[in-house]
Amino acid sequence: MPEDTQRRSARYVKIAVDIATRIARGEYREGQRIFGRSYLAGRYNVSPETIRRALAILEERKVVKVQPGIGVVVCSHIAAENYLAEYGQRQILSDIQKQLGTYLEERRKLDLKIIRLTDELLDYTFKMATRFQRIHEFRVEPGSPLIGKNLGETQFRSRTGGTILAIRRDGKEFVSPDANTIIRENDVLTVVAPEEAIRQSKELNLSILTGSPGSSKLTENAE
Repeated sequence: MPEDTQRRSARYVKIAVDIATRIARGEYREGQRIFGRSYLAGRYNVSPETIRRALAILEERKVVKVQPGIGVVVCSHIAAENYLAEYGQRQILSDIQKQLGTYLEERRKLDLKIIRLTDELLDYTFKMATRFQRIHEFRVEPGSPLIGKNLGETQFRSRTGGTILAIRRDGKEFVSPDANTIIRENDVLTVVAPEEAIRQSKELNLSILTGSPGSSKLTENAE
Protein backbone atom coordinates (compact mmCIF):
# COMPACT_ATOMS: atom_id res chain seq x y z
CA MET A 1 0.00 0.00 0.00
CA PRO A 2 1.46 3.46 -0.93
CA GLU A 3 2.55 5.61 1.99
CA ASP A 4 0.00 8.40 1.32
CA THR A 5 -2.83 5.83 1.21
CA GLN A 6 -1.63 4.39 4.52
CA ARG A 7 -1.69 7.86 6.05
CA ARG A 8 -5.25 8.46 4.84
CA SER A 9 -6.35 5.06 6.15
CA ALA A 10 -4.81 5.75 9.53
CA ARG A 11 -6.45 9.19 9.58
CA TYR A 12 -10.05 8.04 9.17
CA VAL A 13 -9.55 5.32 11.80
CA LYS A 14 -8.15 7.88 14.24
CA ILE A 15 -11.16 10.12 13.60
CA ALA A 16 -13.52 7.21 14.29
CA VAL A 17 -11.62 6.48 17.52
CA ASP A 18 -11.78 10.15 18.58
CA ILE A 19 -15.53 10.36 18.02
CA ALA A 20 -16.11 7.06 19.83
CA THR A 21 -13.96 8.26 22.73
CA ARG A 22 -16.03 11.44 23.09
CA ILE A 23 -19.23 9.39 23.07
CA ALA A 24 -17.88 6.86 25.59
CA ARG A 25 -16.90 9.52 28.11
CA GLY A 26 -20.24 11.29 27.84
CA GLU A 27 -19.44 14.34 25.77
CA TYR A 28 -22.22 13.25 23.40
CA ARG A 29 -25.42 11.74 24.76
CA GLU A 30 -27.36 8.92 23.17
CA GLY A 31 -29.83 10.37 20.68
CA GLN A 32 -27.82 13.58 20.34
CA ARG A 33 -27.03 14.97 16.91
CA ILE A 34 -23.28 15.60 16.58
CA PHE A 35 -23.14 17.79 13.52
CA GLY A 36 -23.01 16.81 9.86
CA ARG A 37 -20.27 15.47 7.62
CA SER A 38 -19.27 18.89 6.29
CA TYR A 39 -18.78 20.28 9.79
CA LEU A 40 -16.75 17.23 10.85
CA ALA A 41 -14.62 17.47 7.69
CA GLY A 42 -13.77 21.05 8.57
CA ARG A 43 -13.23 20.27 12.23
CA TYR A 44 -10.73 17.48 11.52
CA ASN A 45 -9.33 19.26 8.44
CA VAL A 46 -9.88 16.26 6.16
CA SER A 47 -11.89 15.51 3.06
CA PRO A 48 -15.59 14.57 3.27
CA GLU A 49 -14.63 11.11 1.99
CA THR A 50 -12.37 10.58 5.00
CA ILE A 51 -15.24 11.57 7.33
CA ARG A 52 -17.60 9.25 5.43
CA ARG A 53 -15.24 6.31 5.99
CA ALA A 54 -14.81 7.15 9.68
CA LEU A 55 -18.58 7.35 10.22
CA ALA A 56 -19.09 4.13 8.24
CA ILE A 57 -16.93 2.30 10.80
CA LEU A 58 -18.95 3.69 13.69
CA GLU A 59 -22.27 3.11 12.00
CA GLU A 60 -21.36 -0.50 11.23
CA ARG A 61 -20.73 -1.05 14.93
CA LYS A 62 -23.95 0.78 15.85
CA VAL A 63 -22.14 3.58 17.64
CA VAL A 64 -23.80 6.29 15.51
CA LYS A 65 -26.48 6.58 12.86
CA VAL A 66 -26.06 8.78 9.79
CA GLN A 67 -29.51 10.17 8.96
CA PRO A 68 -29.92 12.07 5.68
CA GLY A 69 -31.13 15.60 6.27
CA ILE A 70 -30.48 15.34 9.99
CA GLY A 71 -26.83 14.46 10.43
CA VAL A 72 -24.90 12.11 12.70
CA VAL A 73 -26.85 10.85 15.72
CA VAL A 74 -25.35 9.01 18.69
CA CYS A 75 -26.80 5.51 19.18
CA SER A 76 -24.97 3.81 22.04
CA HIS A 77 -22.32 4.59 24.64
CA ILE A 78 -21.78 0.85 25.21
CA ALA A 79 -21.22 0.26 21.50
CA ALA A 80 -18.65 3.07 21.57
CA GLU A 81 -16.87 1.43 24.49
CA ASN A 82 -16.92 -1.94 22.74
CA TYR A 83 -15.46 -0.41 19.59
CA LEU A 84 -12.67 1.25 21.57
CA ALA A 85 -11.87 -2.03 23.31
CA GLU A 86 -11.76 -3.80 19.93
CA TYR A 87 -9.58 -1.05 18.51
CA GLY A 88 -7.21 -1.32 21.48
CA GLN A 89 -6.85 -5.06 20.94
CA ARG A 90 -6.17 -4.56 17.25
CA GLN A 91 -3.66 -1.86 18.08
CA ILE A 92 -1.82 -4.21 20.45
CA LEU A 93 -1.70 -6.89 17.75
CA SER A 94 -0.53 -4.34 15.20
CA ASP A 95 2.23 -3.13 17.51
CA ILE A 96 3.34 -6.72 18.13
CA GLN A 97 3.39 -7.42 14.39
CA LYS A 98 5.41 -4.28 13.71
CA GLN A 99 7.88 -5.14 16.47
CA LEU A 100 8.14 -8.71 15.20
CA GLY A 101 8.74 -7.43 11.68
CA THR A 102 11.51 -5.18 12.98
CA TYR A 103 13.16 -8.06 14.84
CA LEU A 104 12.88 -10.35 11.79
CA GLU A 105 14.54 -7.73 9.62
CA GLU A 106 17.30 -7.27 12.20
CA ARG A 107 17.77 -11.04 12.30
CA ARG A 108 17.93 -11.18 8.50
CA LYS A 109 20.67 -8.55 8.51
CA LEU A 110 22.47 -10.39 11.32
CA ASP A 111 22.22 -13.68 9.39
CA LEU A 112 23.79 -11.99 6.36
CA LYS A 113 26.63 -10.70 8.53
CA ILE A 114 27.13 -14.18 10.01
CA ILE A 115 27.22 -15.73 6.53
CA ARG A 116 29.73 -13.12 5.36
CA LEU A 117 31.97 -13.59 8.38
CA THR A 118 31.72 -17.39 8.09
CA ASP A 119 32.78 -17.19 4.45
CA GLU A 120 35.69 -14.94 5.41
CA LEU A 121 36.69 -17.34 8.18
CA LEU A 122 36.58 -20.36 5.87
CA ASP A 123 38.52 -18.51 3.19
CA TYR A 124 41.16 -17.40 5.71
CA THR A 125 41.35 -20.89 7.22
CA PHE A 126 41.86 -22.41 3.79
CA LYS A 127 44.59 -19.90 2.98
CA MET A 128 46.32 -20.60 6.27
CA ALA A 129 45.99 -24.36 5.75
CA THR A 130 47.54 -24.20 2.29
CA ARG A 131 50.08 -21.53 3.11
CA PHE A 132 52.56 -23.99 4.54
CA GLN A 133 51.94 -26.76 2.01
CA ARG A 134 54.05 -27.48 -1.04
CA ILE A 135 53.84 -29.56 -4.16
CA HIS A 136 56.08 -32.65 -4.06
CA GLU A 137 56.85 -35.36 -6.61
CA PHE A 138 57.72 -38.90 -5.57
CA ARG A 139 58.73 -41.93 -7.57
CA VAL A 140 57.41 -45.28 -6.33
CA GLU A 141 60.52 -47.42 -5.90
CA PRO A 142 60.70 -51.23 -6.06
CA GLY A 143 59.64 -52.77 -2.78
CA SER A 144 57.31 -49.92 -1.82
CA PRO A 145 54.36 -51.20 0.22
CA LEU A 146 52.12 -49.02 -1.98
CA ILE A 147 52.70 -51.14 -5.09
CA GLY A 148 49.64 -53.15 -6.10
CA LYS A 149 47.29 -51.32 -3.78
CA ASN A 150 44.64 -48.81 -4.75
CA LEU A 151 44.69 -45.30 -3.29
CA GLY A 152 41.97 -46.13 -0.80
CA GLU A 153 43.94 -49.07 0.56
CA THR A 154 47.19 -47.13 0.88
CA GLN A 155 45.66 -44.61 3.32
CA PHE A 156 48.17 -42.18 1.88
CA ARG A 157 46.62 -39.07 3.36
CA SER A 158 46.45 -40.41 6.92
CA ARG A 159 50.02 -41.81 6.68
CA THR A 160 51.70 -38.76 5.15
CA GLY A 161 49.33 -35.81 5.59
CA GLY A 162 49.46 -35.32 1.83
CA THR A 163 46.95 -35.54 -1.01
CA ILE A 164 47.81 -37.16 -4.34
CA LEU A 165 46.90 -34.70 -7.07
CA ALA A 166 48.10 -36.73 -10.05
CA ILE A 167 49.92 -39.90 -11.08
CA ARG A 168 52.35 -39.90 -14.02
CA ARG A 169 52.91 -43.30 -15.65
CA ASP A 170 54.58 -44.23 -18.98
CA GLY A 171 54.38 -40.66 -20.23
CA LYS A 172 50.70 -40.24 -19.30
CA GLU A 173 49.34 -38.21 -16.41
CA PHE A 174 46.21 -39.15 -14.48
CA VAL A 175 44.84 -36.05 -12.75
CA SER A 176 42.68 -36.39 -9.62
CA PRO A 177 42.89 -40.20 -9.52
CA ASP A 178 40.00 -41.89 -7.74
CA ALA A 179 40.25 -44.23 -4.78
CA ASN A 180 40.31 -47.34 -6.99
CA THR A 181 43.46 -46.32 -8.88
CA ILE A 182 46.21 -48.94 -8.44
CA ILE A 183 49.74 -47.77 -7.57
CA ARG A 184 52.46 -49.30 -9.72
CA GLU A 185 56.26 -49.42 -9.53
CA ASN A 186 57.93 -46.33 -10.98
CA ASP A 187 54.73 -44.27 -10.82
CA VAL A 188 55.45 -40.60 -10.16
CA LEU A 189 53.08 -39.16 -7.58
CA THR A 190 52.34 -35.43 -7.51
CA VAL A 191 51.44 -34.64 -3.90
CA VAL A 192 50.46 -31.51 -1.96
CA ALA A 193 51.46 -31.74 1.69
CA PRO A 194 53.03 -29.70 4.50
CA GLU A 195 56.78 -30.10 4.71
CA GLU A 196 56.73 -31.31 8.30
CA ALA A 197 54.06 -33.91 7.53
CA ILE A 198 56.27 -35.44 4.86
CA ARG A 199 59.33 -35.40 7.10
CA GLN A 200 57.35 -37.14 9.82
CA SER A 201 55.60 -39.62 7.53
CA LYS A 202 56.42 -43.29 7.56
CA GLU A 203 59.01 -44.33 5.08
CA LEU A 204 57.29 -45.71 2.00
CA ASN A 205 60.21 -46.33 -0.39
CA LEU A 206 59.39 -43.15 -2.31
CA SER A 207 62.17 -41.18 -3.97
CA ILE A 208 61.60 -37.45 -3.63
CA LEU A 209 62.04 -35.86 -7.06
CA THR A 210 60.96 -32.25 -6.40
CA GLY A 211 59.53 -30.06 -3.70
CA SER A 212 61.82 -31.05 -0.82
CA PRO A 213 65.42 -29.95 -1.40
CA GLY A 214 67.98 -31.93 0.55
CA SER A 215 65.75 -34.99 0.82
CA SER A 216 66.42 -38.13 -1.14
CA LYS A 217 64.19 -41.04 -0.19
CA LEU A 218 61.51 -42.23 2.18
CA THR A 219 61.77 -45.91 3.08
CA GLU A 220 59.48 -48.11 5.13
CA ASN A 221 60.69 -50.87 7.39
CA ALA A 222 59.22 -54.19 6.44
CA GLU A 223 56.96 -55.57 9.05
